[in-house]
This record gives sequence, structure tokens and C-alpha cells, in this order.
Amino acid sequence: MGSNYMTDPVVFLIDTLFSLYILAVMLRFLLQWTQADFYNPVSQFLVKITHPALKVMRRFIPSVGRIDTSSLVLALVLQILANFAILAIKGVTISIVALTVLSFADLLKMLLDIFVYAIFAGAILSWFAPGSYSGASSLLYSLTDPLLNVCRRLTPDLGSIDLSPLVALVFLQLAKMMILPPLQELAALLS
Repeated sequence: MGSNYMTDPVVFLIDTLFSLYILAVMLRFLLQWTQADFYNPVSQFLVKITHPALKVMRRFIPSVGRIDTSSLVLALVLQILANFAILAIKGVTISIVALTVLSFADLLKMLLDIFVYAIFAGAILSWFAPGSYSGASSLLYSLTDPLLNVCRRLTPDLGSIDLSPLVALVFLQLAKMMILPPLQELAALLS
């Protein structure tokens, strides 16, 4: 048994627990930013699990317009802590600036992934349950409609075929390919 025998499960647990909570904070931020239904059960769940930490953060960090900056700062701080813990367990030392850049890149990747999965889920829902309503589908459409509306303006009208999800997915994948590697290289240079 090598040294990875115990470190891999610990890294997995730290990464999973932090990622799930950061996902909840990011979803709360996005749903608040898109003005999704606050009384939706999924929204209420996100509010309840993120409220204790955000209550403290909001005392020091005010919102800027519709942007809940305390949610963004909390997500970044949690990602920094998660990356620091994982790198410390692996025995890797890194500067705080490099850690911050790496954490920012991880958050940006999560944000892009949220939109990718939400667009996929919305497309699948439109195939199997067109016109149906549920709390989750309502939030899904609230989340993806701003991006898809921009893509609808860019694509020609093809009647009943909506290519905006495909255009959005291509755009999101290009964003991942063009933005994330330079940030990761910058973090490597700074460490």
C-alpha cells in the first residue's frame, strides 16, 4: 500500500464536500441574479443551506446592484480553502496568489459546467416533456433563458427547430478552451 492509499480517499471527501457546498452557493447566486422564483422548493433548499454562511458575509460585503458579491466571495474563499487542503495533503506548496488564480479558474469552470448541464437538461426535458411544468424545470429555464435568448438572436429562425442550445453549448465549450488554460498556466507560473 502506497502513500496514496489514505490520501486519495481524504482528497476525494474534501473535494466532494467542498464542491457540493460551492455548487449550492453558485446556484443560489445564479438563481438570484436571474431573478428565479424565490419560493420554489429548490430555491428554498439552496437558501436554507447557504444562509448561515452568507448571513455572516453580508455584514461585511454588500451587494452591488443585482450582484450578490457576498456569494461570490464565499464561493472563492471556500474554493481557496478546498484547494489549499488538497494541495497540503498531497504535499504541494503554492503561493497565495497562485492559489487564488487556481481557485478562480476552478470556480469559472464550475460556472460554465452549470450552464452546460442546465442546457442539456433543458433540451432533454423539451424532448420528453414539452410544455410540462415542475419546480425544477421552472428554475432550469430561469437559469438558461438569458443565455439561450442571446443565442436565439444569433441563429436564424428555422421554424420549430431551435438551435440555440447547440450554439450555447459550442460557445460554452469554446469559453472553457480559451479562458481556463491561460488561467491555469498563470497559476503554475505564480507558484
